[in-house]
Amino acid sequence: MKLWIPIAVLVVAAGAAAWLGQERLLGTASEAPAGRGGKTLAVPVEVADIERGPIERRRAFTGTLEARAGFVVAPKVGGRIEEIGVDLADTVTRGQLVAKLDDAEFVQAVAQVQADWAVAKANLAEARSLLEIAERELERIERLRQRGVASASQQDTAKADQLAKQAHVEVTRAQLTRAEAELEAARIRLGYTQVAADWRGGTDQRVVAERYVDEGETVSANAPLLRIVEIDPVTAVFFVTERDYALLKPEQIATLRTDAFPGENFQGRIARIAPVFRESTRQARVEVWLDNPGLRLKPGMFVRATVVLDRVAETTIVPEQALVRRDGRDGVFVLDADGKSVSWRDVAVGIRQGDKVQVEGERLGTRVVTLGQQLLDDGSEVSVEGEIKETVQ
Repeated sequence: MKLWIPIAVLVVAAGAAAWLGQERLLGTASEAPAGRGGKTLAVPVEVADIERGPIERRRAFTGTLEARAGFVVAPKVGGRIEEIGVDLADTVTRGQLVAKLDDAEFVQAVAQVQADWAVAKANLAEARSLLEIAERELERIERLRQRGVASASQQDTAKADQLAKQAHVEVTRAQLTRAEAELEAARIRLGYTQVAADWRGGTDQRVVAERYVDEGETVSANAPLLRIVEIDPVTAVFFVTERDYALLKPEQIATLRTDAFPGENFQGRIARIAPVFRESTRQARVEVWLDNPGLRLKPGMFVRATVVLDRVAETTIVPEQALVRRDGRDGVFVLDADGKSVSWRDVAVGIRQGDKVQVEGERLGTRVVTLGQQLLDDGSEVSVEGEIKETVQ
């Protein structure tokens, strides 16, 4: 029991000493550094100039280049390919003939339908002649009937024959019309053996992106032959989240870079923004159109796009590291005119661009503290650039 008494005393004494040491450390931590003889050392800080000028809010996105427009050339009829006039990367003009199929069967079909049309035309001419004869006969019987030579039955027979001949003319006329339609359809099918690349809108020239078949192959109707795309202008596609979606608008400028041309920037503009988000990724599609002279940019290339979301032409700008947040407020420490003390200034933070920030506030002066703010309070004495200056406490 006697042994425990001195041990307890030592524990209590050690705890008291530790508590007093902690209180002293905490007390001195909030005070300015002290030197010999009770002198207070000015806090060493680094400062930077407050700037006036333009600043931009930017966002960087990654995406892929796509052809602005494209389509697959396919024949409307099947057959053997006799000729393909273009190949991969060739330039194609609107309406240009790009492929030809064997047309022997279609030529024969046109000839056959043309013969049917000739027969229908002859039948119509014959029917008209018979109708003319029947009408003359009816007129003769009617004159004889007026003189009392012909009977009523003879007149009725002539009238019935004339009506039958009229009906026959109408039938043969319809047959001729059908033959003409069949002939036109046969000629159209014959024209399908000449495959042309035609499109609406855009530029008059595009390029062949893919070739699917070779000459001599037999293809069915609507089988793909070529893929032709428009890549001037070209489209850059990237996807954005909800955080950035509301900041994007059509006609905003975008600067794009690609690994194919390092160090070179390409300017474009936002053309379309999807009105819906993809459920799988919760992102929306954004399309940027940019000119592509010389067709240097190719669909499928990886690109990095920087979009200017907002811009202020003239404002106050400070380094981002100058910002301090205390008691829920944003502010900066401004170097006073004497260069030996600082003052706290509340600021409203605006656009951030790299390591610079737009701020708005009163009496911001010309320079702000960028290093050493954790030791400062409003009115603290400082020494700029590590130059220690002591004052009597």
